[in-house]
Amino acid sequence: MMLRGFRDRDQLLTREGLFFTVVGNLHPEDRIISYLKYIPNPGGKWGRGKSRYARMLQYYTIPSLLDTIRYLEEKYRHYVWFSEELGIKMSAVPKEYVQRHYKPEEKLSELLNARRRDRLEEAVVNLVGLISDESGVATTAFGVTGSILVGIHNVKFSDIDLTVYGVSNSLKVKEALTKIYDDSEKPVKRLPPGKLQYLLNRRMRLYHLSREDAELICLRRWNRGVFGSIDFSIHPVKLEEEEKLRFGDYRFKPKGIVTVEAIVTDTSEAMFMPCTYRIEPMRVLEGEAGPDLTTVTSFEGLYADIALEGEAIRVRGKLEAVIDRKGRIMHHRVLVGSPEAEGYDYIVVVKS
Repeated sequence: MMLRGFRDRDQLLTREGLFFTVVGNLHPEDRIISYLKYIPNPGGKWGRGKSRYARMLQYYTIPSLLDTIRYLEEKYRHYVWFSEELGIKMSAVPKEYVQRHYKPEEKLSELLNARRRDRLEEAVVNLVGLISDESGVATTAFGVTGSILVGIHNVKFSDIDLTVYGVSNSLKVKEALTKIYDDSEKPVKRLPPGKLQYLLNRRMRLYHLSREDAELICLRRWNRGVFGSIDFSIHPVKLEEEEKLRFGDYRFKPKGIVTVEAIVTDTSEAMFMPCTYRIEPMRVLEGEAGPDLTTVTSFEGLYADIALEGEAIRVRGKLEAVIDRKGRIMHHRVLVGSPEAEGYDYIVVVKS
């Protein structure tokens, strides 16, 4: 087993008391790619006693992410970094500024063994136990992230955000959850109509989607539901030995914004962050793209695992040349979730 690194959905506490959420499993040697989530604020809604925090990332969208980067440029420039490999400016925490590395599986183990738990922590333990029993995946393969992980949750409104580690475990949990949703005896349900409608309207507004496209995406998001009255999500994360690449194996050169229609040929990487679909391009609707366009990658979690193999999709995003360490262009990809697209990129299923 490889040494545990910095994984997707881990949390970092910096010297200044800022909380960052780790993005993906691949990082440069000297820093961790992550986004600013919480900052100290006396009037914040999260925290305990006098230690209060405000949420900086208001929505999980690229425009909202860019707001946090602008804040960091003004206040904490050492957390803003231009990646030559990825070709973009982003937030990343230098390792020497990490005061504490929070790991979701360690927090869950702590809650499972705790003598006293609050109402939300009790719900975490019960939800993980139920999913573990139904899926056959050991509780040690799960974690809890978000505000619960760093101990600043509010029992009145905080959600439960879980992680599940390993490709095989993630597939088992996906299969189990889809069955649990259909079992009227279980306390785990899909989002009720009221919440679904709210989410639908918000996604139409934030992601500039049609009602039909937003509705299909919402219905296919198997990893969101309610446990009793508490919203929850669960996020698949690869183990270190399951990663085929290292950071820097490829560089990405921007080629402009494109819109293409394609057939999905492989979804084996579609449930992770970033999510990737292998495709066979059919037609180019905007910009220029050649036949060596083979993948669509999204850093927008909304589009993870929403398309099936054999389905047609329409994608708008940044076309990138994928260049290996020897400087050779291996193929091209479309990236969804780039600053250049300004929130007007997407992946939608084309219904026949």
